Amino acid sequence: MTSPYQGYLYAYPHKTAYRRLEPRPLLRDVWADQDQSSLFGYVHLPFCEMRCGFCNLFTRSNPPAAQVTAYLDQLRIQAREIRESLADDAAFSRIAIGGGTPTYLTAPELTSLFAIVSSVFGARGVPLSVETSPATATPDRLAVLAEHGATRISMGVQSFLDSEARAAGRPQRLTEVQAALQAIRDSRIPVLNVDLIYGIDGQTPETWQHSLTAALAWRPEELYLYPLYVRPLTGLGRRHVSRDDWDRQRLDLYRQAVEVLTAAGYVQHSMRQFRRADAPVPDGPDYCCQDDGMVGLGCGARSYTTELHYSFDYAVSVTEVRAVIDDYLSRPASDFRYAEIGFHLDAVEQRRRWLLKSLLRAEGVDAAAYSSRFGSSFPADFPQLTSLVDRGWLEPSLTRLTPEGLAHSDAVGPWLVSGPVRAAMESYVVR
Repeated sequence: MTSPYQGYLYAYPHKTAYRRLEPRPLLRDVWADQDQSSLFGYVHLPFCEMRCGFCNLFTRSNPPAAQVTAYLDQLRIQAREIRESLADDAAFSRIAIGGGTPTYLTAPELTSLFAIVSSVFGARGVPLSVETSPATATPDRLAVLAEHGATRISMGVQSFLDSEARAAGRPQRLTEVQAALQAIRDSRIPVLNVDLIYGIDGQTPETWQHSLTAALAWRPEELYLYPLYVRPLTGLGRRHVSRDDWDRQRLDLYRQAVEVLTAAGYVQHSMRQFRRADAPVPDGPDYCCQDDGMVGLGCGARSYTTELHYSFDYAVSVTEVRAVIDDYLSRPASDFRYAEIGFHLDAVEQRRRWLLKSLLRAEGVDAAAYSSRFGSSFPADFPQLTSLVDRGWLEPSLTRLTPEGLAHSDAVGPWLVSGPVRAAMESYVVR
């Protein structure tokens, strides 16, 4: 708890806790006893037009055109094998296409991608989110997204000042950002999300306000605000100089943003997510990541059932990412019938994941749902939560973080990681 910024716990457990599964279980067996009536489908495209300085995602910049074609061909094969591993009546209530930057693909390639997506997920009529970038959110690509039912598009702007974008290792021009935002609005995709970053070197309350105001001018249905992290093997990681006041600066900018966005009519759903109060609500079957499963497609995608989280190998460095992609492209179809690298969640870890995925949301923990799922009470299972009350970070009911606790989500999440998961993460050598 020495810093508010220990780490972003967007999934539990993190992939660095995964290990090779011996023997490899058949996906048909992995999913056999799972409720498949409300699944999340995720497609991973590991390509971008550039590698941002802060990025530690599994992605490759400017791949050869032949590799993109080969990736789509392999994705089609994997999709067929996955579909055959699921129940005939398996249904998807949410779909997301991320990366990387999916719109790195050309418009014809995106059309091919959607044919693959529909073959395994049946995308029509299901809320569908796609990630994009200022350089690739072009009218022809957006037309393909709209034609195939995209309901949400998310674009990482990071800053509306070119100098700050460069300082974050993302060279871009404001004119390009504005043109992309206009093209997205013209496409009439219902939900626009804009990502911004705070804590960039040289950023001030005034320049942060400038970016917030510029973003709000587009009335995005959602805004995600990310504190800058400088991680190993990234562009910023190679040249970053630590500042003693960085934690304070990021906290101050976060609090400034909460005040600005709340006043502008946005509701805070987590430390990062803000949604306009009058924004359209996704129209589709209910999905709850605490209870329902996820099926990943692509070499960097994660999948999870109640008891098993699995994926392909994980990497960050340019050389290792390319090696993993090459390995994925060389696989025979039969390899896609198995889970290869993963983490088995026992009953204790299942409870912990459920708690974490609930507590880090503004609405907090549904105590009755927890009791119904696990047959116990979460305060009894996690007595250490009372220490968060003492800090003023958790309400006495233990069900919701206070505003100050929400501000410290990136400390609360890592603090709740179990000893075995922490040990596995710490022993992993990031490549």
